[in-house]
Amino acid sequence: MSEETKPRRRQARGERRIAQLLQAAANVFCAYGYTATSTNAIAREASVSPGTLYQYFPNKEAIAIELGERLLNEMREAHGQAFTPANLGLPLPELLDVVVDPMIAFNCEHPVFLALMHGSDVPGRIAEEHDALHANLLNRVQEVIAHYAPELSVEDRTRIADMTFAIFKGGLQLILAAPEGAERDAAITELKTVLLRYLSPLTGEPLTTLPNR
Repeated sequence: MSEETKPRRRQARGERRIAQLLQAAANVFCAYGYTATSTNAIAREASVSPGTLYQYFPNKEAIAIELGERLLNEMREAHGQAFTPANLGLPLPELLDVVVDPMIAFNCEHPVFLALMHGSDVPGRIAEEHDALHANLLNRVQEVIAHYAPELSVEDRTRIADMTFAIFKGGLQLILAAPEGAERDAAITELKTVLLRYLSPLTGEPLTTLPNR
C-alpha cells in the first residue's frame, strides 16, 4: 500500500467519525437543548469515549458551530433553489409549492435546526450567521411581493414580508409537531392555504386554485 493511500484512508475515517459525532450532537441537542447538553452526553450518544470526541472537537461550542454551519449552508442551498427568477413566473399557488416544500422538507429532516438556532445560549457565531440568513430570506420574500405588487411602498413590502414569514414559522411549528403521514401532510396544506389566502390579493386575481394537497 502506498503512503499516499494511507493518509486518504485516515482522512476518510476521520470524516466518518466527525459525521458520527455531529449526528449524535444533533440527537442530544434535540432531546435536551444546547445548554443542557454536555460533551459526555454527545460521546455516549455516539458510542465513543470522551477522549475520542476531544480528538476532533475541543468543546461543545466547537461541535455546535460545525453542526450549525453545515445546516446553514444546506439551508442557503434550499433558499437558492426556491427563489429563482424562473419560479417568479409561476402562478402564486405553484410558487408557494416550490418555495415552501423544500423549506419544510429541510426542517423535517433536520429538527435540530430550530433547536440549535433558536436556543438562548447558542454560540454567537451561529446566531450571527442565522440572523444574516434570516435577513436574506426576508429580502427574497420582499422581492416576490414586489414582483406581484410593484406599486407597493418599501414599508408595505417589509410589513407583508414580516407577516408572511411569521405565518410560515407558526405553521412550521405545527407541522413539525404533527405525526408523519396524513396529519403532517394536512398541516402542510393548511399552511399553504393560509399563505395563499393572505398573499393572493397582491396578484389582483380571484382566488380560484388552492395549493397541492
